[in-house]
This record gives sequence, C-alpha cells and structure tokens, in this order.
Amino acid sequence: QVQLVESGGDLVQAGGSLRISCVASGRISSITAMGWYRQAPGKPRELVAVISSGGTTNRADSLKGRFTASRDNANTVILQMNSLKPEDTAVYYCYARIKRVSSSVQSVYWGRGTQVTVSS
Repeated sequence: QVQLVESGGDLVQAGGSLRISCVASGRISSITAMGWYRQAPGKPRELVAVISSGGTTNRADSLKGRFTASRDNANTVILQMNSLKPEDTAVYYCYARIKRVSSSVQSVYWGRGTQVTVSS
C-alpha cells in the first residue's frame, strides 16, 4: 500500500510564514509527480503546485512569489508559504502520481490533508 502523510499545518498570523511537508511511503517504484492542492471551506479543491519528476512545476499563478514547492528527496515534497493571508486558510492536501512496485500503471494518491489557518 502507498501512503502520503502531511505535517506542519498550524495557526499563523497574517504576514507570517509556514512550511508544510509530505512524505510518501510504501511499495513505490517511482513518483512521476508530487505536490499540493488546497481546499478552503465551501470551495472546490484547487491546485497550489505540482512538481514533475523532470523538474517542471505546474503552479497557481495567483500564488507565485509567495508559495514555493520543492522536492526534498525522491519521496518528500515541501511547501514553503510566505506572506500568508487569511484567504490562504484551507486544508492542504498532498498529491502524488505513483507507480507501485510490480505495477505497470501510474495512480494518483492523496494525503488526508493538513489544516493551515491564517488569522487576521
């Protein structure tokens, strides 16, 4: 089985910074993409940033300059969030596209989410 486990969510004041991380574990052959989505109350889940195995990042234009995703190692993705705003309050979900050992196909996996709350 494959698991994605997020950590680092917290309550921060507006203007502050926070770093969240996600680690993938299990019978993993390769990870072809890894990154973050978020979902605010009453809104659909939206892309934050996803990094492909080739190093290309697909990110939300509205978050450029404040949010930076990076791969710490093959199984870990980090999201550094700066100049946080109350509207960044959401559950942040780890996303990965993974090929499991002994499988010929890639599948999408999600973490359970980590809560980020920004107070004004």
